[in-house]
Amino acid sequence: MRVHRPIKAQSADGIRFAVGDCALGAILVGKRARGICAIFLGDDQDSLELQLRGSFPDAQLTPDQGTCARILQQTRHLIEQQGAAIDAPLDIQGTPFQRRVWSALLQIPLGQTRSYGEVATKIGAPKATRAVAQACAANTLAIAIPCHRVIRSDGALSGYRWGVWRKRALLAREAQASPPIGFM
Repeated sequence: MRVHRPIKAQSADGIRFAVGDCALGAILVGKRARGICAIFLGDDQDSLELQLRGSFPDAQLTPDQGTCARILQQTRHLIEQQGAAIDAPLDIQGTPFQRRVWSALLQIPLGQTRSYGEVATKIGAPKATRAVAQACAANTLAIAIPCHRVIRSDGALSGYRWGVWRKRALLAREAQASPPIGFM
């Protein structure tokens, strides 16, 4: 399992979170006052809670199925019904470079992919292919920031923080949901 650098949080910065199941296994959503800060996918709820603690070690974590129920349901819909949306703001924390990468990922249309090199070129750093891959791996907002849409330049799927099989499943769902290119 790849270790991800924790996100610094103020000691008083609390995260309310909920866990549940979805078509891709277990899912965890975390919310701070500024918005959704975590969407994790995994095999079981306990490992997702450990990942949350590892990613936000300074935050006070509070299980809250009630407050987070709507976000959890919307995230499930985002996975299962392509084109759905989450109506809560995202609390995106990262370096300026990571934020540029994630902004570029948000511009990749449903059902399409880009290579790490294409993303690097898009953000004006054509030699930063590995850094783009590292930014994708540091993403704490699975699905909402679609790092699953980034592939190798040869078209092969490569590492995905949440598991390559989940990446494959997400891309297959999106391909079925999006109209063919040129369709009007």
